[in-house]
Amino acid sequence: MNRELSWMIGGPQGSGVDSAASMMGRACAAGGLWVFGKREYHSNIMGLHSYFQFRASPVEVRSHLDPVDLLVAFEEETLFRHADSVVPNGSILYDPAKVEKPLSEVRTFHGIQAGAVRRRLEGAGLPTTTGGVLKEAEGRGVLLHPLPYGDILAQFRRDHPEVSPSKLVRATNTMAVAASLALVRFALAPLERGILHVFAAKKEVGELNVRVARATYEYVKDHVTPSRIPPLRTGAAAGRLFLTGTQAVAIGKILGGCRFQTYYPITPASDESEWLESHEVFPLSAQAGSDQHQGGIVVVQTEDEISAITMATGAGLAGARAATSTSGPGFSLMAEGLGFAGINEVPVVVTLYQRAGPSTGLPTRHEQGDLRFALHAGHGEFPRIVLASGDAEECIYDAARCLNYAERFQTPVIHLVDKALANSNSLVPPPSQSLIHIDRGKLLEHPPANTGPPTYLRFDPSAEDGVSPRVALGQEGFPPFWHTGDEHDPHGHIDEDPENRRLMMEKREAKMRAAAREIPTEEKVAWHGPKEPETVVVSWGSTKGAILDALAALERKGRSLGFLQVRLLDPFPSAEVKELLKRAKRRIVIETNFSAQLAGLVAEKTQIVMDHHLVKFNGRPLSQNEAEEALETALGPEAPARIVMTHGR
Repeated sequence: MNRELSWMIGGPQGSGVDSAASMMGRACAAGGLWVFGKREYHSNIMGLHSYFQFRASPVEVRSHLDPVDLLVAFEEETLFRHADSVVPNGSILYDPAKVEKPLSEVRTFHGIQAGAVRRRLEGAGLPTTTGGVLKEAEGRGVLLHPLPYGDILAQFRRDHPEVSPSKLVRATNTMAVAASLALVRFALAPLERGILHVFAAKKEVGELNVRVARATYEYVKDHVTPSRIPPLRTGAAAGRLFLTGTQAVAIGKILGGCRFQTYYPITPASDESEWLESHEVFPLSAQAGSDQHQGGIVVVQTEDEISAITMATGAGLAGARAATSTSGPGFSLMAEGLGFAGINEVPVVVTLYQRAGPSTGLPTRHEQGDLRFALHAGHGEFPRIVLASGDAEECIYDAARCLNYAERFQTPVIHLVDKALANSNSLVPPPSQSLIHIDRGKLLEHPPANTGPPTYLRFDPSAEDGVSPRVALGQEGFPPFWHTGDEHDPHGHIDEDPENRRLMMEKREAKMRAAAREIPTEEKVAWHGPKEPETVVVSWGSTKGAILDALAALERKGRSLGFLQVRLLDPFPSAEVKELLKRAKRRIVIETNFSAQLAGLVAEKTQIVMDHHLVKFNGRPLSQNEAEEALETALGPEAPARIVMTHGR
């Protein structure tokens, strides 16, 4: 029997949860399976509970599932928090040395969820301990698998006395993954490849972990009760890149010619810039082998986000393809700098990784709450292009597109991503260079040939598309021009004349009309499913994967729905969206924010009102089964206009 696996591992931050998940995901990917991983973590650095959930399947998967087949617990809180998510005939893998701990002594687990667990156990007549949780799970048909990590390591040291005990201190994450794969009868060889990849920079450590994995795998086969989970077989999805969303954006920026990136550390955006820092020098082609085939990107960590946006703007003025990345609080600080780039028509890209606000909000949790903010950030009116990616593959190509949009239309571009997409893992086809081109727009490298004195108007208002030729600062052969935060004349001189103000405002806004005309439809919207369904689901961003997986499941149940993914948010593709929506009798929007911001934008731009708002705002991303359940409710008789989705721990 060939089926998918929903696997979760949990433990204190800093205990190896992330590295274990990376090994698990890479092992499944190396075995030819499709994978999707969801990472959840607290905003502190060490100690509080984090968990990682992976879904592995022989067929493509684009989202996670809430039900868990196999739960791996590094500590007691994982059992209290997640044991009831394990399905009947599923398995729990745990350290027998960490049982019978009272709920009251788990200091990191408190509040509403802890109270619910206490009431549930007391109502079932069970002790409020880890033992009580395990007994409750066993009563539901869950199989328990104690794994004595200490005993296995002790035997390993006896068999390999040359290995120092200190080198085995952090091997429990490798053991947990090896035990998991042994329980589902998955081949060991892909795990070995995954371990060596994770420890590629520490070859000796990687080889030691491979030996520990083999010992654990054999121990589980010989001593641990077999699971009832159907075997996980290898598949045929090999040859793809195992990426997070932040890595995908970074790769897209490099391929798209970005050569200057600024940032101030903020969750979850920092991962992108840190990855770029570790790849500041890169080969320009497969034939690279000497210095002339090397490229580079300058990455600067600034003192704050104000400096990040203004430094990137300065690089854009100097002729570099420039970008910065941030999250909501940092983007707030960038608003004035964004306006400076707008009035001076500077090409600059801001990658905005949305997280839950307001203020510091939930610093490491998910939300799509910054759509309206991205559309209107900065005082006054100035053009900006806003594009939202729905998965890691789109992130690659969209990051490159945004650089083209910025230079072609000489305006700030905001690339909307979100925490769920930033920190998820998925398999992506290697990017095709044929699909990525570099468009530098009207960038002049040589002054126009004429016999008289050189002439140049940086803000020439005569162009129909509003885009006047630009020159990098300091370019030889051009007369001087000016950049100021004030309104200016075509040379850039400060000018408060009312007629000049009218000309400059109309010049800048003409660029948005040009963008609306010239950006291809497939970059504005994406349509999935039957051409004329009775019901259309509308959404944007990272909800794409869960919606597509949910619609595939609903189709197997006999329901046929279309999915309109809105990608370009500004200039909004009103005509395209209106044409696609008017076919449907019922329109459902799905968003992970409180107020259904896209639904409001659609109504504003097309006068079409959504019939149902399916919203989620608890800081956790959308799962396939949650989207499926909410859609079935919306399709039912007397369905409410607003459905709030609440899954997640």
